Amino acid sequence: MVAELSVLTEWIPEQMEPGTVFVLENAGEVGENEDPYWAVLACPSCGTLGLITRRQVAGLIPVLCGSSQCSAHFVLRDESVLPRKPN
Repeated sequence: MVAELSVLTEWIPEQMEPGTVFVLENAGEVGENEDPYWAVLACPSCGTLGLITRRQVAGLIPVLCGSSQCSAHFVLRDESVLPRKPN
């Protein structure tokens, strides 16, 4: 699993490698009102793309990879990826 995030400033899907974040142009305008979608994240473990919310970007709630082949569960903190510890 990649431990550091990298930020992509222009949407180029081919450059979305594991641990890459792209902040949506309409961040905060789609999804739930209290926690809207904010960015696209390539899973730091498998590279599967998924939408993440503002609270996930802020590290307030964990991110679970959406791939059926990957069980990555992690928290974003600043520009780091911290594996989620089991309860």
